[in-house]
Amino acid sequence: MTSQTTVEKAPREPEDTLVPAPAKGLRGHPWLTLFAVAIGVMMVALDGTIVAIANPAIQQDLGASLADVQWITNGYMLALAVSLITAGKLGDRFGHRQTFLIGIAGFAAASAAIGLSDSVALVIVFRVLQGLFGALLMPAALGLLRATFPAEKLNMAIGIWGMVIGASTAGGPILGGVLVEHVSWQSVFFINVPVGVIALLFGLVILKDHRAENAPKSFDIGGIVLLSQAMFCLIWALIKGSEWGWGDWKTLGFLGAALVLFFVFALSQKNVREPLIPLAMFRSLPLSAGVVLMVLMAFAFMGGLFFVTFYLQNVHGMSPVDSGLHLLPLTGMMIVGSPLAGAAITKFGPRVPLVGGMVSVAIAMFGMSQLTIGTGTLTMSLWFALLGFGLAPVMVGATEVIVGNAPMELSGVAGGLQQAAMQVGGSLGTAVLGAVMAAQVDAKLDDNWKAAELPPVDAAQLDQASSAIKVGMPPIAPGTPPELAVKITDVAHDTFVSGMSSAFMVAGIVAVVAALVATLTKRGANAEAGMGAGHI
Repeated sequence: MTSQTTVEKAPREPEDTLVPAPAKGLRGHPWLTLFAVAIGVMMVALDGTIVAIANPAIQQDLGASLADVQWITNGYMLALAVSLITAGKLGDRFGHRQTFLIGIAGFAAASAAIGLSDSVALVIVFRVLQGLFGALLMPAALGLLRATFPAEKLNMAIGIWGMVIGASTAGGPILGGVLVEHVSWQSVFFINVPVGVIALLFGLVILKDHRAENAPKSFDIGGIVLLSQAMFCLIWALIKGSEWGWGDWKTLGFLGAALVLFFVFALSQKNVREPLIPLAMFRSLPLSAGVVLMVLMAFAFMGGLFFVTFYLQNVHGMSPVDSGLHLLPLTGMMIVGSPLAGAAITKFGPRVPLVGGMVSVAIAMFGMSQLTIGTGTLTMSLWFALLGFGLAPVMVGATEVIVGNAPMELSGVAGGLQQAAMQVGGSLGTAVLGAVMAAQVDAKLDDNWKAAELPPVDAAQLDQASSAIKVGMPPIAPGTPPELAVKITDVAHDTFVSGMSSAFMVAGIVAVVAALVATLTKRGANAEAGMGAGHI
């Protein structure tokens, strides 16, 4: 059964379940619903980047090891990625309003618990809980927008939703730097409490529960277990691959286990009355293309942005706040471009804006591959602005293609797919581009070291120097004469920039592939069908 058939068979709901007119009150009002979900989404998106600024202070205050600090980030990422699709299914089953409100309350409570923690173990535990509650919140937000907005306005709503995510993600390092520097690392988490309270109050007053008549009535427990295990193995392999080595048996073992589990999961979905992810969803070529496009976009964007922060802070010597300010052209273009992209997609359809957006991302990545040690702020800002300009229509359009081409009763699962695709793409991009960077640094460092006529070093010392240079840090030992320190710094930065250039070239090629995938997208058929069936 195709998704179109599913929508046509859905019984018509009573008239009072249609999109309410503004005059009928606050509850269920489309634009107020967008405002309410945007507050919650902002909290989660901000947390994705703001915590990275607090990690050094947490490490020092709680006496944490490097592995502990990595788990503060990895625990959150794993919990989020593993739970997103299941969380979307919970919204489809029990209502997106309920899961959104639970997600808001839980996320804010976990944030408060982190701020009150006096050990790194507790911080990690509550970060995992943050990820689980964040997973409840994100797909529910998309499900609420899909259920509340008429089809002709859905793209604009998703555009503003994407603007909030982009601005919050990019603004995290700036706000985090200010809070850590002038207040404390705990304030990075405590700030979520008042935001969460505001989001919860608005949600209780404004959000309306919309459920399709043919919404799922049961759970595929076996499918949840298989998919969760598969996602864990995949993300864990991508997180640990650079540490273990991409050819190491542990990395290959987790990747192999992920493939087997995904295959078994796919087989299991054919024999379940109400599967977690009905495979018929992927008969929609635009929906499948949208998922692939989201993975490729996140690969290029998040993988590439990973190196930009090291470039600005360790090569150009900027503070975290200054480096965040230098990324404002990217943020600004996403803020301005997302609503405009929503309007353009509504008028022309998603294909042309998506292709144009990924072409812009590709050009920006190729341009950023030409950055040097001496590149000025103006040149950097131009490439960052072009990147933001390209990302805006892709964030909006790919989301609409995925959610709009899914049946109404699966809008939560579709939202979970969209978010999971971003998590997988970002992890994959960071891992692959990190491997490209590492390979280039390892290949160039010995020759560059000798060419600069620096004192000879043995293999162990060279390997130690390489580890520092891969994040743009010059390996200068205490007591090194100033003239020698300058030479080492020049070699380190030259080698780092060479590796970064290679990584951006790969990101640009991936963006070109994504532009080709974007040609397979089209407007969400089920958004229009849902209008006709009363499922708005």
